[in-house]
Amino acid sequence: MFFSVQNAIFVFQAVIMGFKQLSIKVPTDFDNELVRKKIARELRIRQFSFQIITKSLDARNKAAIHWLLLIGVVSDELKGGNMEQHPVLHIPAIDKPTKVFVTGNGPAGFFCAYVLQKSGCEVTMIDRGPEVGKRSEGILRFEMEGIFNPMGNYAYGEGGAGTFSDGKLTSRSKHISAEKGFILSAYIKAGAPKEIGYLMHPHLGTDNLKKIVHNLRQEFIKDGGKILFETTLTDIKSSNGRVKRVVTDSGDFEADAVFVAPGHSAYDTYRMLMKSGVQFRTKNFALGSRMEHQQDVINIAQWGKARLPGVKAAEYRLTSAGDGKHQVYSFCMCPGGMVVPAAATAETNIVNGMSYYRRDGRFANAACVAGLHPNDLAGKILSPEAALDLVEELDRMFYNLNKNYSAPICNINDFMDGKQRESRFESSYPLGTVPMPLWELLPDVVVNAMRAGLRDFDRKMFGFKTGNLLGLESKTSSPVQVLREEGGLCLGFENLFMIGEGSGYAGGIVSSAADGVRAALHFVKSV
Repeated sequence: MFFSVQNAIFVFQAVIMGFKQLSIKVPTDFDNELVRKKIARELRIRQFSFQIITKSLDARNKAAIHWLLLIGVVSDELKGGNMEQHPVLHIPAIDKPTKVFVTGNGPAGFFCAYVLQKSGCEVTMIDRGPEVGKRSEGILRFEMEGIFNPMGNYAYGEGGAGTFSDGKLTSRSKHISAEKGFILSAYIKAGAPKEIGYLMHPHLGTDNLKKIVHNLRQEFIKDGGKILFETTLTDIKSSNGRVKRVVTDSGDFEADAVFVAPGHSAYDTYRMLMKSGVQFRTKNFALGSRMEHQQDVINIAQWGKARLPGVKAAEYRLTSAGDGKHQVYSFCMCPGGMVVPAAATAETNIVNGMSYYRRDGRFANAACVAGLHPNDLAGKILSPEAALDLVEELDRMFYNLNKNYSAPICNINDFMDGKQRESRFESSYPLGTVPMPLWELLPDVVVNAMRAGLRDFDRKMFGFKTGNLLGLESKTSSPVQVLREEGGLCLGFENLFMIGEGSGYAGGIVSSAADGVRAALHFVKSV
């Protein structure tokens, strides 16, 4: 449950009045009046207030799909009962001048800087990309002209890669209740729908995220924080494990602590850190393509019907043992969304998915990736630098196929059979598709695992093989991971922290933001 003025009032009422939790089933197109009637009938009370604690869709029986609500009810007519209190994030105050430098304005970097600023630190944050308005304009030009724009792409800029995604707020990370509550509260204050506080699978959508990150920036600046856009970290200068100075293309900075939140696509930053003595290791990551279906196909497979009142669009999460050695799974499913060109640098070609809050587009898309180790691709043990080189070579190869940002595409059934039959395709991808045998472009180890996985997916979901596969999906995570200590401190350093997806220890908006929050608190408590 998120914190807000309304929530605080509800908690206060629960303390001085009677409180009870109640689970109820409601139709997918329910309204609050129906909820009130069910509460009154179940608890036999007349005067009460209520709040939704959790809301999840139960679609196990397609003939009776419904929402399952956990409701908190307070009333003078109830006796006793204790409302569960969620932990609240406490930010200690720093009582001495402390300068902090943060690079990367994605969820990890922003929330790290946000907490540090609230603690009393003097915070300077940079990002190599532009603020979100300029970034949006640059992305539009890229998609219209097909010319890569370093100041308008899906990887870098205000809000990070997550700004132009589905904006999912689910997280598998445990023991981050206080951090998650703080993050969701900040999003709601910045304009996010209040439902993210109770939905089991909340999302924000790109349209909301663009407004939210702008409002968060204004709050950060109002608190005294400083942000420099279109500014790239190029070097760090350290001595005896302590960073003395950071170098950017806009000037040098001195700081008592440096937090690096580069995201998973900043391979140049990885290499710079490696040269500066930061230790990395290779790790498991994932490779594959993006699969795309007509949204109605997914709706019918999941619900038994093309439309369900009160629910935007059907989702799916699929996993398979793959070839027995490499698991295959769907990732970043975007209902009613579109496939987008997600290259971080010129002359590389990768894809990703995004959707708006309404999720009302014609297509559904998700990554289909095989989990593997870089050594599996190379057939030998790779250094962290060599692992980055290997993935980048694949990114460049997909660009060189057509010397542009069009996406190779094939039918899922054709991919499974290794025979190209389809030649005409519908897709949401804005820069055009080219029919090609993707099974001849991806590494064999990935193809073999994906074929087994896709056959499993097709057995689980009716109509699944009618969809398409397109492009290269190589940035679900990084193939390298920094060696770090508690709180994100880089091994061998006193004041250099690496956080978020780029560190190799977090994935997704919430877990990355929580990683940044924890690193900030670790530093503040040590000062």
